[in-house]
Amino acid sequence: MASEKGIEFHHVSFCLPDGRALISDLTLDIARGETLVLLGRSGSGKTTTMKLINRLIDPTAGEVRVDGKSTLDWDPIQLRRRIGYVIQEVGLFPHLNVEENIGVVPRLEGWDPDRIRDRARSLLVTVGLDPDRFAARFPAQLSGGQRQRVGVARALAADPPVILLDEPFGALDPITRRDIQQEFRLLQERLKKTMVFVTHDVREALLLANRIGLVKEGKMVLLGPPADLLHSNDPEARAFAACVLDEESPGSPR
Repeated sequence: MASEKGIEFHHVSFCLPDGRALISDLTLDIARGETLVLLGRSGSGKTTTMKLINRLIDPTAGEVRVDGKSTLDWDPIQLRRRIGYVIQEVGLFPHLNVEENIGVVPRLEGWDPDRIRDRARSLLVTVGLDPDRFAARFPAQLSGGQRQRVGVARALAADPPVILLDEPFGALDPITRRDIQQEFRLLQERLKKTMVFVTHDVREALLLANRIGLVKEGKMVLLGPPADLLHSNDPEARAFAACVLDEESPGSPR
């Protein structure tokens, strides 16, 4: 039985006013509960693809659907409240403490204050932060890794069915990044959200993806499980796979 579709792209293109195409004729289905990692070089069209999902931009051709409904038929505000969004710089409000930052969308949705507090504290536990220590802190009092965890908690606060993550761990040091990647993988397995994750880090893609979409110059050149990337004959896929193979086998085949 086929998985139910959460996000659909039907022959989607996005062109700048000068006619340059950032995305060209993209057709793609993302199943509910799937984690799709969009992998590619800087400027390949990964983030543009993501922005089409939460209607930060609209397609110039084709159609994007969320929950079976065209994004053009969604009220943009209502659509974005159904979609958690995590970016590299986190974007926490500096004048709000951690608990208040996590509760931003639930407050907009009219949740009761006690419910918001309980949800914020529960999510802090989920992302590995002690609520008694961190709920009252302000962003400036947190490390980069801690801010990123709060950003993930905020994206989950109103229990949205879709989470978008745009290079969320890119600014972290390698050790912290690896720790958060491992915790995020466990979080995925528990929550079963539909996630679209943008990265140019092939190791991150291989660790987190159910499927990898390799993007080059606005086109999807490979789409499949992580193993497909390592065994593809596509030149772009081979270039990314070499990044892993060269590190793992210095001077000797594996």
